[in-house]
Amino acid sequence: MTDHSRKAVLHRYLHTALQDLRWKQDGLSEYDARRPLTATGTNLLGLLKHTATVLYGYFGDTFDRPHEEPLPWMANGGADNGDMWATSEEPREQILGLYQRARAHSDATIATLNLSSPGRVPWWPEHRADVTLQQIMVHMIAEAGRHAGHADILREHIDGSVGLRADNSNMPSAAAAWWHDYREQVDNAARRWGAS
Repeated sequence: MTDHSRKAVLHRYLHTALQDLRWKQDGLSEYDARRPLTATGTNLLGLLKHTATVLYGYFGDTFDRPHEEPLPWMANGGADNGDMWATSEEPREQILGLYQRARAHSDATIATLNLSSPGRVPWWPEHRADVTLQQIMVHMIAEAGRHAGHADILREHIDGSVGLRADNSNMPSAAAAWWHDYREQVDNAARRWGAS
């Protein structure tokens, strides 16, 4: 397999994970896209804002490929965890646009560089700060996949929507009654062990 074909495979996996994360926003109200659904405040729009921020960091700063995007939440004095939620002054369309531009910037970096192209992650420990495009692509596939999984669970809690992608649910097709019975079966098994 050539470097070009290896890069194409990695890029396809990254693109898929980023797309999966994005489509979990579709059809939601502003409130549902923003509302915290965990004790740590995890929310769907915040996952996009965070992922856009790290895309700019890893495919921009790491490879000395500057971007023009203002990221005030990353500046000194920015709010703690400011990349993980949308403020009331940040419309959803603004965050969606940021995400799309970050993806385009990342795609341009990937298209321009070779898998062995060197970069430096200034916020990583010194002993592992020197990286290659291949390392960063693998890192971002893992990062995007993790956040897509978060988004799966958040979206299911909002309105019951589940599935891998818009075009492939990757879920057994079953009626609501089957899922209810299945959940009860799982819960009963857990309770049996909880009683021990």
